[in-house]
Formats: sequence, C-alpha cells, structure tokens
Amino acid sequence: MKIRAFKGLRPDPQHAANVASLPYDVVNTSEARELAEGNPHSFLHVVRAEIDLPEGTDLYSDPVYSKAKENLDQLQATGALVREEAPSLYIYQQVMDGHKQKGLVSVCHIDDYLNDLIKKHEKTRPQKEDDRTKLNATLNAHPGPVFLTYRDDETINASIDKITEEEPLIDFTAPDGVQHTVWRVAQTDALVSAFADVPFSYVADGHHRSASAARVGAERKANNPSHTGDEDYNWFLAVNFPARQLKILPYNRLVFDLNGQSIEDFLERVKAVATVTEDVDPTPEQVGQVSMYFNNRWYGLEFAADESLDPVSRLDISRLQDSILSPILGIDDPRTSNRIDFIGGIRGTKELEKRVHNGDGPVAFSMYPVTIEQLMDIADAGATMPPKSTWFEPKLRSGLFVHTI
Repeated sequence: MKIRAFKGLRPDPQHAANVASLPYDVVNTSEARELAEGNPHSFLHVVRAEIDLPEGTDLYSDPVYSKAKENLDQLQATGALVREEAPSLYIYQQVMDGHKQKGLVSVCHIDDYLNDLIKKHEKTRPQKEDDRTKLNATLNAHPGPVFLTYRDDETINASIDKITEEEPLIDFTAPDGVQHTVWRVAQTDALVSAFADVPFSYVADGHHRSASAARVGAERKANNPSHTGDEDYNWFLAVNFPARQLKILPYNRLVFDLNGQSIEDFLERVKAVATVTEDVDPTPEQVGQVSMYFNNRWYGLEFAADESLDPVSRLDISRLQDSILSPILGIDDPRTSNRIDFIGGIRGTKELEKRVHNGDGPVAFSMYPVTIEQLMDIADAGATMPPKSTWFEPKLRSGLFVHTI
C-alpha cells in the first residue's frame, strides 16, 4: 500500500494539550461546548464549530462550515498550529490504563481506498458523509485522521520501537488519563518502503472520514484538467496501527420503546428465541452472550449455535438484530431508525442502567466486543458488519495532525 510523508499542520508542543480534542463523532454539541469552554485553542472549535454559534444552529448549515474555516485560520494565526518545515511521518503512541498502542501517521492514497486495498467493514450514513465532505472541502484540509490497522509486520514494529526510544516532539496526558506521545520521523524512506509490502490495511474507525476524503479528491480531480495523481487532494490523513496492539470495546444498544408490547409479552417473545437467565453480570463473558437490562434486572441471553451462518450473521450483534431487534422490536434498519441509540462501551454498563432509569428507553443490551480477527475476516470477504459494531479505545485525538489539500 502507498503511504507518503506530508508537510502538514501540527500543534506547537507547548499548545498540544490544549489543541488536541476528542473526535467530532464521540461528543454531541453540548458535550463539545462544555469541553471547549475557556479553551480557545481546542480543536473542537474546528470539528464541532457549531459550539461557537447560537444554540439551535443547524449543524449542517453553511455558517457552521464557515466558522470552522475561520477557527482553523485563527489557530494558525495565534501560533497554536504551526506548519511543519519538511514532509514528515510521525509515530503516535497512546497509553490508556496500561494498554499501549503505537501507530504510524502518514497520508494514504485514495486510489488504495477506492480499490479496496484499504478495506471497509461498515457502510456510511449519507448525512454524516455529506457533512464531512463539505467540511473537508471548506477547510481545504483533513482535520482528523482515519484509524487504520494492518496485520503485524515485525520489521515495521521494530523500526517504530527504535524511533520511540528517542526524545518525543509532543508528550501530554489528557484530562481523561490517556497519555499521547508523538515522535517526528525525518528520515521517512525506510518506513514508506516497508509499507509498500503491506498488502492491505483496514478501516478500524473513520469510515465517514475516509469516504469524504475520497469524495473530495474525486471532485478536485474532475475539476483539474492538469491532474497528475500526485496532488495533495489524492491523499488523506491516517494512522496505521498493528492489529495485535488494538483494543476493541463493545458498542451497546438502547431501544426507546417496546414496539407496543407489554413487559410480559416482550419477555415471553425473547424467551422464545433465546435462552434467558436472570440476574447475570452486566458484562458478557464470552462470544455468544448478550446481557439485557430490562425491568430493573439484568438478563443473560444466549442464542443457539448455528454453524451454517456466514461470518457476519454469526456475530452477536447480528443475532441480536435478526432475532430480537427486528422481529420483536420492529427495528428493521438500525442505520435509519430513530428508535434506537448506540452507546460506546467506554461509558460502561452503568450508563445503560442510567439511561433506562431516566426513561430514555425500557430496554438496553450489553454486548461482548467483536474481535479484530472477526473484523478483518469480514472485510476480507467483502462483507459489511452491522452498524456500530466496534468501539475502539483510546480514540485518536483531532488537531495533533492536519493534512492540508
């Protein structure tokens, strides 16, 4: 696969802790506004620019994108973001609760994405893809990296480990306790050459970011009669992590109503399609188990094994969808339904209990996490996982690297 160094924007080290922000898609507007309060350097002012506009502003309106561009320009004017002096790669290390992962920051070619050398496992939502496409085009930049993974290559791992023995460029611990460390790689040829031997990488997190980057690149190509394929718009910002280092958390579900059924009727219908155990641990212990919070009690659900099912249909999330969410709760398409919410595993099962107790919905489901091998096998087969199947943690911070186009 093709990667290359880039001459992008990055924080001045003294401002890095204030600039770096959570990605746009893990916080809502009110959470982003609270996190960025009193911090004009927070990159949330770029990726969630509606926080600087009147409450109630349409998230997808032109003023939001214009404000994002204004805020990105302001970060450069104040020196919080600086232009790298030469094309560079970076090593980005994250440490969370003793878990460590080291990724290579580069730009990847959109042709590899379009030709499935960079493999996908989820479909995108049109509204979110349109939103990020318009933001990238307005900023003339990719403000957040795509989270990629690849099957481990010991030569690459060794090269990265050697670089991280040196003094880092940036090193800080965020308020959530995650340590972020960045090394700049000036001699880039060896790593670029090594990645040329990596046959595939996989989108772990950032399907909308990668799809929007490809769309902007295609639009710029169509409007450039002198197109060569080497222009910056042909490349998008990404961090490639070796698969064995990654940590996947579950993506849990909350359903807002019982589809017109009584408590008793709903539970009886669930018992008809799954083995139900009362008073279980809120966190499933293994693949094939789902915990359900309902009527102030945790129930364990197990579906009968069926080896005839394809790899996607065997996923616990698929079994839940096909056995309960669709036929019993009437949620036929979780991508478009407004009767279901998805809650990242980082928030824990107490969040599910709280949401149910607050009246947000009568039933919640705690999932066992999908494995990285399941993800790659499904992507290799050209199949698509159900929406919101994986929650990778720790999250890549936005604002540490910006690729301008």
